[in-house]
This record gives sequence, structure tokens and C-alpha cells, in this order.
Amino acid sequence: MNDIEMMRVALVAARKAVASHDIPVGAAIFNSGGELVATGHNERELHSDPTAHAEIVAIRNAAEKLGDWHLTDHTLVVTLEPCAMCAGAIAQSRLQTVVFGAWDEKAGAVGSVWDLLRDPRSTFRTEVRAGVLAEECGELIKSFIQEVRKKD
Repeated sequence: MNDIEMMRVALVAARKAVASHDIPVGAAIFNSGGELVATGHNERELHSDPTAHAEIVAIRNAAEKLGDWHLTDHTLVVTLEPCAMCAGAIAQSRLQTVVFGAWDEKAGAVGSVWDLLRDPRSTFRTEVRAGVLAEECGELIKSFIQEVRKKD
């Protein structure tokens, strides 16, 4: 699968977050053969868990499925640039590649506000590819926020 095809899987996951009234961010993890291993979407509201970001949920699901927390040779695809917490989890799980859609100019930690995954002081290097279907990913979040504001 190419980056666009993988991002479409993450977008499907993102749309599931809306049902639990959470910001629609989705993530998918693929193995080196391009096969889908796990998905996740924001579940913070669903579980009252501030750590239940899409990336963390996908990493937990992949580790459980594989029976191993080492996700070396795997790719994480996420609709929004990961935050510092998620970038830390990505590094700790040894993900080889991160592909993301929309930039997060407020809390992004993979190139916008910080760049934790490519910091030369980091012990593990992760390849980063940014801006895949960025407009579509960003519009999903913007639309959700506009709807929430209309209700308030």
C-alpha cells in the first residue's frame, strides 16, 4: 500500500471517534509487507482517559495482536501530527516510520512545534513523511469543531 491508501484507512478510523464525541483523529499500523495490523481512534471521551489518543490506541492494539511491544519494521499512519506524548510512545515502541496528514501547529511534536522523532539526541530514529491528504484530514477535524461550537 502507498501512503495515500494507508491514510484512507486512518481516515476511516478517525470517523469512528465522532460517535464517542471525540476529535476525529485516526491511526493505522501496517507491517513491512503493507498489511494492516491494527487501527485506533481517539477514545479520550469514551474512556475518560487523557492518554487514549489514536496513536496510543493503535500502538496498544498492535502490541496486543502481535504479542510484542517492539513495532520495528512497522509504519504508523495518523491523520494529525502526533503530540509529544504520542511521539514518545512512537519512539518507545520502535516504530520505523510515521506518516501523518494534517499539521498540528499548537501541539505537534513531529515537525511543527517540536521534532522529537528526528532530534539528534534521540536514541531511536523514525522516518517521518508529512502532509499526506493533509487537507482532507484537517477538514475532518475543522468540521467536527465547528459542529461542537454550534451546539455550545
